[in-house]
Amino acid sequence: MIVTTTSTLQGKEVEEYLDIVSGEVILGANVVRDFLAGITDIIGGRSGAYENKLAEGREMALREMKEKARALGANAVIGVDLDFETLREGMMMVIATGTAVRVK
Repeated sequence: MIVTTTSTLQGKEVEEYLDIVSGEVILGANVVRDFLAGITDIIGGRSGAYENKLAEGREMALREMKEKARALGANAVIGVDLDFETLREGMMMVIATGTAVRVK
């Protein structure tokens, strides 16, 4: 499955636009990770715990989006957009959205 943020694929022609597809993931962070991230914020530096959680959410959302595209008969998803939102304390949402297409 080809996945790209661009609206075209070099050397490929879109045969059919199938539908908009998305993958949504809501993740909770635990108290220990929040505490350690708070210390990192105070003393400076990067929060590896949150970076790992964001990467996990991104991969899960992209995987769900590709599964939905595959179910429609797509072999590519174009115009992909990733959004990250904080819902409330300790909860974050990752959304991957794109257009499922068939290319030749």
